[in-house]
Amino acid sequence: MNQTQQIATIKPAAGKSSRSGFWKRLGKDLVRNRYIYLMALPALLYYIIYHYWPMYGSIIAFKDFSPTLGILGSPWAGLKYFEQFFSSIYFGRILRNTLLISLYSIIWSFPAPILLALLMNEIRSEMFKRTVQTVTYLPHFISTVIICGMLVDFTSMRGLFSYIIELFGGQAQNLLMKPDLFRPIYIISGIWQEVGWGSIIYLAALTGIDNSLYEAARIDGAGRFQQMVHITLPGISPTIIIMLILRMGQVMNVGFEKVMLLYNAATYEVADVISTFVYRKGIIEASYSYSAAVGLFNSVINFAMIIFANWISRHVGDGETSFW
Repeated sequence: MNQTQQIATIKPAAGKSSRSGFWKRLGKDLVRNRYIYLMALPALLYYIIYHYWPMYGSIIAFKDFSPTLGILGSPWAGLKYFEQFFSSIYFGRILRNTLLISLYSIIWSFPAPILLALLMNEIRSEMFKRTVQTVTYLPHFISTVIICGMLVDFTSMRGLFSYIIELFGGQAQNLLMKPDLFRPIYIISGIWQEVGWGSIIYLAALTGIDNSLYEAARIDGAGRFQQMVHITLPGISPTIIIMLILRMGQVMNVGFEKVMLLYNAATYEVADVISTFVYRKGIIEASYSYSAAVGLFNSVINFAMIIFANWISRHVGDGETSFW
């Protein structure tokens, strides 16, 4: 037997051995760490049941879906509903509104928790720091329905904001009826509701910075602002980048609950987004295939954005901060 035949004979055996070795190691690890796997099982089941299994239903975007025929029994429609969506008069409006609200959220809402964490990190009084943390965390636990009810009342003709406007010589008006004010109200209320909760992860990242770096900086004469710029921000930059990548993956996801509770006929032109459009088409009008096509388009854009953000993260800076 020549050398080539020997190699050909050895390779399959080696491959089979490595596969069997992998399963043996996996079995031993499952037995050794069974309680850890058991604790992870609920989270794994949650993602399988509510995130991965529903992907099967996305094929109705390519079918003339009928509830009586079921997903497999419904006839194929190809790209019919995608073409209808792209050629509809709503496509440009809802895409523009979704992108603008997400862009404004990234510009204003994303840095807010970082700034709050940096400011709280400079507070020396522990009692005052805990008070600020509690006050800023609380809005996160208030229901979106209650938050929107408060906004509707405060921005009405006889609401708190109209009263303040009158104190400064202005005219009382229903602020939510003005299209140019819908997006600022949406963004500002979102910052107020989530800034404290979002700062938790950055406060945790701040605790991982070595205090000896600050001591060395103070010896060199660096002030607090210089320490923040040259030590604190670089220390939490990996966390900031990871959170930004995650946020970019949700750039097309503007929650329909808050928008639906705040918008009205006067603000449809600036407030209608993809999620509210999908809700109206799928739930109210029962156009299941059409709404599935719009939702699938939305998911593909989000997937492309997170891939792009991860690629940027790998090729800019140290090249080590990314998901893959």
